[in-house]
Amino acid sequence: MGAQTAVVTGANSGIGRATTLAFAQAGYHVFGTVRGLEKADKLLAKATSLSLADRITLVEMDVADSASVTKGFAQIYAATNQVNVLVNNAGVGGNAVTEECPVDTYTEVFNINHNGSVRCIQAVLPQMRKRGSGAIVNVSSVVGKITAIAQSPYYVSKWAVEGMSEGLAHEVAPFGIRVAIVEPGITRSSIFSKNIDAPNQSGAYDAHYRRLFSFYAAGITNATPAEEAAATILEAATTSSPRLRWHCSWGASELLAARAAMTDEEWVSFGRHLDDEAYYDEFVARFNLDIRPQQ
Repeated sequence: MGAQTAVVTGANSGIGRATTLAFAQAGYHVFGTVRGLEKADKLLAKATSLSLADRITLVEMDVADSASVTKGFAQIYAATNQVNVLVNNAGVGGNAVTEECPVDTYTEVFNINHNGSVRCIQAVLPQMRKRGSGAIVNVSSVVGKITAIAQSPYYVSKWAVEGMSEGLAHEVAPFGIRVAIVEPGITRSSIFSKNIDAPNQSGAYDAHYRRLFSFYAAGITNATPAEEAAATILEAATTSSPRLRWHCSWGASELLAARAAMTDEEWVSFGRHLDDEAYYDEFVARFNLDIRPQQ
């Protein structure tokens, strides 16, 4: 197979589907991984309509399972002797405050979002090192840099992805391998419809969950098309001016810049609001994003 190749995990929907198509349009042969081949109907239909179907190979793979990743990459390496780009996109959300989040939920979300990326990285690095080139793009989130309220298992996993990626970039720099972290804000995706649980067992955290879902509602209204995130991922992998961190999509620039400008003490103080309106007022003042419920 002569074309440059890319592996995109979680290719069946949202950012993964858009990224698979973007790399195919850029001339790559893309191995799109999905947990079940039957889940990829929309990807295949879109690829066919764009005359890109011959540049996409579906691979059944569950990044949460080491044996499945080993089997999936064996299939990929049977078709090509090199992976030029790996995009670790597969992931899940998770709502909960720390007190009420089952440890099993932390384990499940971390295993997919962090360990799943590591499994795929370990599968591509030996041939990238031998070749002296390659790019690894890890899709994090704006919550990899700011602890979004009542999403503890999700932001814990994404902070881990950030730390792993930063260390990885340092580790593989001598081998000519590029690492990029992409931090999307709110992107049009099915993740919202799958991420509606709120284990509010005690009732003590009613305000936290109200504010979380107000943020979601504002995000869904303003969500950026997945194609914008896909374009950022493609640029991060191919630009002649590489950098470690990239952000895109609704709210990302505002949230990241404002949190970086806050002291840790100001962040903690922001959480002390008992009144929702006061919380929403400070949110607007600090982040220039209005998340109060619309009447």
